[in-house]
Amino acid sequence: MYSILSTSHDYETGGAQLDQVLVDHFAKEFLKKNPKSADPRANARGLAKLKLEVEATKRALSIGATASLSVESLSDGLDFSSTINRTRYDLLASKIFTSFTHLIQEAIRKADLDILDVNEVILSGGTSHTPRIASNLRSLFPPKTSILSPATSATAINPSDLAARGAAIQASLIQEFDKADIEQSTHPMVTVTPHLGRAIGLLLVSEKAEKGVFKPLAEAETAVPLRRAGEFAVPNNGGDVIIKICEGISSIKVSKPPPKRKQTNGNTGGDDDLSDADESEDEPADVRDKVWRAGTVLAETTIRGTKKGGRVEVSVTVNGDLSVLVTARE
Repeated sequence: MYSILSTSHDYETGGAQLDQVLVDHFAKEFLKKNPKSADPRANARGLAKLKLEVEATKRALSIGATASLSVESLSDGLDFSSTINRTRYDLLASKIFTSFTHLIQEAIRKADLDILDVNEVILSGGTSHTPRIASNLRSLFPPKTSILSPATSATAINPSDLAARGAAIQASLIQEFDKADIEQSTHPMVTVTPHLGRAIGLLLVSEKAEKGVFKPLAEAETAVPLRRAGEFAVPNNGGDVIIKICEGISSIKVSKPPPKRKQTNGNTGGDDDLSDADESEDEPADVRDKVWRAGTVLAETTIRGTKKGGRVEVSVTVNGDLSVLVTARE
């Protein structure tokens, strides 16, 4: 079973837009060859014929370097035929392919992950046969990430069958569950409840904003309404404390660990060379840490006259309409 960490949608990006790119390309080619003819896109019958042939051309470009298109009586009784190669197609649709990559990057960001955290990418849907999509993802992800598509793996499942196959597997996994359990897990309160778009956290400031330390309270995609509470140490020497509820922005900080001390011994000559080689091979891996910083301020309150070394109790409530209520006391 899979758990959905995030989703990303753009209804203006998909296979229909790739079809439209080819429709526009071949319509312009037709008008170039027949300048006195009407635009085939202006006629419903001509447009339907062109769209039907374009889909077949797009599928042919997924498995070959070139593809041809032929339509009888496209406009004003004129036949039309043309060819296109994959390089030209990739150039015409480059903006749409880039949009696919941006959608994946957005889904990873919303899941509060890093590209390096992804082990496997599975492409689903008929458009996933397009080699350019797989090659763009291959460039986006590190070599250790598996990109499962027909263009990158001969053993990849057919993307057109993937959704149906996955539904069948999921059904086989839940067939042992009681009906009440299934209905409860698919209840609208569970499946369509609103979620936070970004993480939220707490920033305590006593003198200058630069001295505040951001502490995350709720991760992105947490269902609302929600309530978080906690006790926090008063910064500096007490006094007036400003409590800010902010959107949290996370990033991955990559740092190198301190080098190991070289161990010296009495060996000389070739032995030293061998020891140096061993040390170079055992270099420690980079250390990756998640670093938070405060973003947009959502709400704030102030506690006056706090004691040195004291603690404040803060409660944050996010309602279903995404309004924020903050209560604080020493």
